[in-house]
Amino acid sequence: MTGSPRPPDALQDLREISVRFGADPMHIQGAGGNASVKDGAVMWIKASGTLLADAADKEIFVGTDLPAMRRALDAGDPTADQPAAFLCPGGPDLRPSIETSLHAVFPQRVVLHTHCIHTLAHAVRKDARACLAERLQEFDWAFVDYKKPGAHLARGVHAVLGPDTTVVVLGNHGLIVAGESASEVADLQSRVHEALSLPAAGLKPTDTVALNALAEGSTYATAEDPHLHQLALDPHRVAQVIKGSLYPDHVIFCGIAVAAVRPGETLAQAVDRITQTGAPAPVWLIVPGAGVLVRKDAGVPARVMMRCLADVMARVPKDAALNYLSIEQNLDLLDWDAEKYRQKLNAC
Repeated sequence: MTGSPRPPDALQDLREISVRFGADPMHIQGAGGNASVKDGAVMWIKASGTLLADAADKEIFVGTDLPAMRRALDAGDPTADQPAAFLCPGGPDLRPSIETSLHAVFPQRVVLHTHCIHTLAHAVRKDARACLAERLQEFDWAFVDYKKPGAHLARGVHAVLGPDTTVVVLGNHGLIVAGESASEVADLQSRVHEALSLPAAGLKPTDTVALNALAEGSTYATAEDPHLHQLALDPHRVAQVIKGSLYPDHVIFCGIAVAAVRPGETLAQAVDRITQTGAPAPVWLIVPGAGVLVRKDAGVPARVMMRCLADVMARVPKDAALNYLSIEQNLDLLDWDAEKYRQKLNAC
């Protein structure tokens, strides 16, 4: 493909719904999620590391060669996992989202991918399919077990798409909705979100005195967000969140699972125990029965993902059997160049 393509008029409509859902943490957290619109041979998609919430004020969409991307996917070409290889010339100096191939497999013109809280609260469960089936009867939908984002996931989604499938739930990942216009997609996103809506558990009081005493003189401080503390105030919830990681963005910005201070440990002892495994100092720590401590230098993306986990777990039954990412899946994410790039852009 030669020459710089001209953005289609439909891109303005996509910007509007991108801002709408990108600014709502119940749908998208930080730089997560992406949106696209196809215009002939060009697919315009959110760039890696940018925020959908900024779509009205910043240039966050880049043009990609849609036929070339689809050919690479069909052929099993490794470049399908290198979306920058399909970037149209003349645009902003940004990389297309790692999930460009995921959008390319949909025949519909507009695609929106979110990490909405209500979807995640279902998608992390072992019985996700059964729970979703009860609530999504009015939709033409499909489910795909967790796969690392990129071409492998795109092929997995393509394999389950029917001629009229417009809703796909990604296990341990999120939601995709597709349609022929931005307004159609926005309506579908809202309807699915409502269909999957779950009540949040109430807030319990935090033991701020104990937390402040434990953190005194350290690089940690008591979390300001009362919702984060809820992860530490019930033994069943503690057991769920320290067991493992539930979705990719948590791993990228907060590390694997959530570490906890053990009974009788000082904060320094807990951090030493964790770092002796080769892991970095945890960005946050659960103090069972008291609340949560957050590293003082934790950036905005990490704090956003902490709240995401709190919001998800507030809607997951305490006795639910959860599907955790494997150690291999966790380490694969942490050593992924595309995600390192996104981390760098969001280190603020």
